[in-house]
Amino acid sequence: MMTTAMLYAVTPLIPAGPNLDDALEFFTTQLGFAITWRADNMAGVQRGTVEFNLVTNNERAWADNASFSIGVDNLDALYDEYKKVTANVGALEIKDWGRREFHVILPSGVCFQFYQEEPPVKKRSSKRPRLKLVD
Repeated sequence: MMTTAMLYAVTPLIPAGPNLDDALEFFTTQLGFAITWRADNMAGVQRGTVEFNLVTNNERAWADNASFSIGVDNLDALYDEYKKVTANVGALEIKDWGRREFHVILPSGVCFQFYQEEPPVKKRSSKRPRLKLVD
Protein backbone atom coordinates (compact mmCIF):
# COMPACT_ATOMS: atom_id res chain seq x y z
CA MET A 1 0.00 0.00 0.00
CA MET A 2 1.37 3.38 -1.01
CA THR A 3 1.32 6.18 1.54
CA THR A 4 0.76 9.79 0.59
CA ALA A 5 2.58 12.80 1.94
CA MET A 6 0.68 15.29 4.08
CA LEU A 7 1.11 18.95 3.19
CA TYR A 8 1.28 21.02 6.37
CA ALA A 9 2.54 24.52 5.63
CA VAL A 10 2.98 27.07 2.89
CA THR A 11 5.35 30.04 3.00
CA PRO A 12 4.48 32.46 0.20
CA LEU A 13 7.09 34.61 -1.48
CA ILE A 14 5.64 38.12 -1.51
CA PRO A 15 6.88 41.37 -3.00
CA ALA A 16 8.27 43.74 -0.39
CA GLY A 17 8.60 46.79 -2.62
CA PRO A 18 11.86 48.41 -3.69
CA ASN A 19 13.35 48.71 -0.18
CA LEU A 20 13.60 45.57 1.97
CA ASP A 21 14.66 47.55 5.05
CA ASP A 22 11.47 49.63 4.87
CA ALA A 23 9.34 46.51 4.43
CA LEU A 24 10.99 44.77 7.39
CA GLU A 25 10.50 47.87 9.53
CA PHE A 26 6.79 47.88 8.63
CA PHE A 27 6.32 44.14 9.26
CA THR A 28 8.12 44.20 12.62
CA THR A 29 7.05 47.51 14.18
CA GLN A 30 3.53 47.78 12.78
CA LEU A 31 2.33 44.25 12.02
CA GLY A 32 4.09 42.47 14.89
CA PHE A 33 6.12 39.99 12.83
CA ALA A 34 9.62 38.81 13.75
CA ILE A 35 12.47 38.48 11.26
CA THR A 36 13.50 34.81 11.04
CA TRP A 37 16.29 35.14 8.46
CA ARG A 38 17.77 37.61 5.99
CA ALA A 39 20.03 37.30 2.93
CA ASP A 40 20.70 39.93 0.26
CA ASN A 41 17.33 41.03 -1.16
CA MET A 42 15.15 38.53 0.73
CA ALA A 43 14.03 37.89 4.30
CA GLY A 44 11.67 35.66 6.24
CA VAL A 45 9.11 37.00 8.71
CA GLN A 46 6.79 35.17 11.09
CA ARG A 47 3.93 35.92 13.47
CA GLY A 48 2.37 32.95 15.21
CA THR A 49 2.34 30.15 12.67
CA VAL A 50 2.11 32.47 9.66
CA GLU A 51 5.33 32.91 7.68
CA PHE A 52 6.21 34.94 4.60
CA ASN A 53 9.35 35.28 2.54
CA LEU A 54 9.75 38.90 1.47
CA VAL A 55 11.65 39.76 -1.68
CA THR A 56 12.72 43.15 -2.99
CA ASN A 57 10.61 44.00 -6.01
CA ASN A 58 10.25 46.98 -8.32
CA GLU A 59 7.28 45.56 -10.26
CA ARG A 60 4.28 47.20 -8.57
CA ALA A 61 1.87 45.19 -10.76
CA TRP A 62 3.02 41.95 -9.08
CA ALA A 63 2.30 43.40 -5.62
CA ASP A 64 -1.00 44.96 -6.65
CA ASN A 65 -2.22 41.53 -7.78
CA ALA A 66 -1.01 39.60 -4.74
CA SER A 67 -3.61 38.78 -2.10
CA PHE A 68 -3.49 36.48 0.93
CA SER A 69 -6.24 35.39 3.34
CA ILE A 70 -4.99 34.86 6.88
CA GLY A 71 -7.08 33.19 9.57
CA VAL A 72 -6.78 34.53 13.12
CA ASP A 73 -8.13 33.55 16.53
CA ASN A 74 -9.29 37.03 17.63
CA LEU A 75 -10.31 39.21 14.71
CA ASP A 76 -11.56 42.08 16.86
CA ALA A 77 -8.26 42.36 18.75
CA LEU A 78 -6.24 42.24 15.53
CA TYR A 79 -8.44 44.89 13.94
CA ASP A 80 -7.93 47.16 16.97
CA GLU A 81 -4.17 46.62 16.65
CA TYR A 82 -3.96 47.11 12.87
CA LYS A 83 -6.37 49.99 12.36
CA LYS A 84 -3.56 52.26 13.59
CA VAL A 85 -0.90 51.13 11.08
CA THR A 86 0.33 53.33 8.23
CA ALA A 87 -1.42 51.32 5.54
CA ASN A 88 -4.84 51.21 3.92
CA VAL A 89 -6.95 49.31 6.48
CA GLY A 90 -10.48 48.43 5.39
CA ALA A 91 -13.56 48.18 7.57
CA LEU A 92 -14.27 45.12 9.67
CA GLU A 93 -17.34 43.69 7.97
CA ILE A 94 -19.24 40.63 6.90
CA LYS A 95 -18.67 40.03 3.21
CA ASP A 96 -21.30 38.86 0.74
CA TRP A 97 -19.89 35.35 0.99
CA GLY A 98 -20.57 35.32 4.74
CA ARG A 99 -17.06 35.70 6.11
CA ARG A 100 -16.29 38.40 8.65
CA GLU A 101 -12.99 40.06 7.73
CA PHE A 102 -10.98 43.18 7.10
CA HIS A 103 -8.17 43.90 4.68
CA VAL A 104 -4.86 45.71 4.87
CA ILE A 105 -3.18 47.01 1.72
CA LEU A 106 0.54 47.02 2.54
CA PRO A 107 2.82 49.85 1.39
CA SER A 108 4.12 47.46 -1.31
CA GLY A 109 0.57 47.04 -2.68
CA VAL A 110 0.03 43.47 -1.41
CA CYS A 111 -3.40 42.83 0.12
CA PHE A 112 -3.86 40.80 3.32
CA GLN A 113 -7.40 39.76 4.29
CA PHE A 114 -7.73 38.77 7.92
CA TYR A 115 -10.66 36.60 8.98
CA GLN A 116 -11.88 34.48 11.84
CA GLU A 117 -13.83 31.30 11.30
CA GLU A 118 -17.20 31.54 12.95
CA PRO A 119 -18.71 28.43 14.48
CA PRO A 120 -21.47 27.06 12.28
CA VAL A 121 -24.93 28.19 13.25
CA LYS A 122 -27.05 25.30 14.44
CA LYS A 123 -30.20 24.95 12.45
CA ARG A 124 -33.35 24.77 14.43
CA SER A 125 -35.31 21.66 13.87
CA SER A 126 -38.53 22.21 11.98
CA LYS A 127 -40.06 19.45 14.05
CA ARG A 128 -41.62 20.51 17.26
CA PRO A 129 -41.34 18.20 20.22
CA ARG A 130 -44.44 16.17 20.81
CA LEU A 131 -46.31 17.12 23.90
CA LYS A 132 -47.52 14.34 26.07
CA LEU A 133 -51.07 14.89 27.12
CA VAL A 134 -51.78 14.25 30.75
CA ASP A 135 -55.20 12.97 31.82
